[in-house]
Amino acid sequence: MIYLDYSATTPVNSEVLDTFIKCEKEFIGNPNSLHTLGVKSKNIIEKATTQIAQFLNVKNSEIIYTSGASEANNLAIKGICEKYKLRGKHIITTKLEHSSVANQMDYLMNNGYKIDYVKLDQNGQVNLKDLEEKINNDTILVSICAVNSEIGILQPIDKIADIVKKYPKCFFHSDMTQAIGKVNVNLDNVDLVSFSAHKFYGLKGIGILIKKEKIELEPLIHGGRSTSIYRSGTPTTALIVSTSKALRLSLENLDSDLKYVYELSEYIKEKLKKFDKVKINSNSICIPHILNISIIDVKPETMLHALEKYEIYISTKSACSSSNTLSVPVLELTNDIKRANSSIRISISKLTTKEEIDRFIDCFEICYKELTCLR
Repeated sequence: MIYLDYSATTPVNSEVLDTFIKCEKEFIGNPNSLHTLGVKSKNIIEKATTQIAQFLNVKNSEIIYTSGASEANNLAIKGICEKYKLRGKHIITTKLEHSSVANQMDYLMNNGYKIDYVKLDQNGQVNLKDLEEKINNDTILVSICAVNSEIGILQPIDKIADIVKKYPKCFFHSDMTQAIGKVNVNLDNVDLVSFSAHKFYGLKGIGILIKKEKIELEPLIHGGRSTSIYRSGTPTTALIVSTSKALRLSLENLDSDLKYVYELSEYIKEKLKKFDKVKINSNSICIPHILNISIIDVKPETMLHALEKYEIYISTKSACSSSNTLSVPVLELTNDIKRANSSIRISISKLTTKEEIDRFIDCFEICYKELTCLR
């Protein structure tokens, strides 16, 4: 099996899984309980939270545990809009957002909010001049992902933050699900940050929203006491502790891992140049973990299932995107409907080997010839 869908989810690290199992067995008490077992569970959560805060250079009180990045995105955006709705009804975002952000924009527009989509430059990054023109005193939120999940475009987060800072009533949210654990990130200038553990070899079912200390949110889930007043529910002790472990391991050799993935990505691009109908959509601005290509006149699902016969697994778009629709990010970047209708995503990681890529290219060539000859 050759797995090339790491941006959809990563396999859990064996050390992380061992931590989860050990914690699940040893810390059985509800962290909200007042007895000794509950206090024991609460203490280890607090220790894990301190570690996560140190890794990301934030405060313990700024960490909110969720069920995943989708919930974190919803809590950030809806939480801000509901809490500060008297400040304004204007939101700025991009056409590059994950569906857990994009679909909220439709919801909020139907509830009286004005949504503006900032223009992109030729590389797919936010046009800063257009952002400056669109933002105003009625703008309550700017939500822009750090890395697009389909193409891998990396945004100039600090430059965006500098513009938002000029409007003290406006907040800056960034979905960093495809960035945390892959590239170096600076959270200092962002008000709200969302991410999920299963993108950096942690377990599925837990995400985090970083909410800077002076910001308030209207909770999505109301109930009893928990690790935060902004998200009720029984804290998931083992998931929280294992997430701390996964984050630490993903950051340990981040620079060398990034260099390795970059070299591997360049190797794939070079190999793909011999295929006339292959157009590479990911550019030099993109993180190397995501390589989006289009095979003109070949349906993405057709290539996906053709490669699947060789036990090679890729994806057509972001795993949470609607099926049988064109890729909006590819269309935004290339302005080419054919490319948007035929794009696939190859996503690699520090675990991917050169031998796997060679095998992928060999099988890709077989499938390519079969499918393009049918045209």
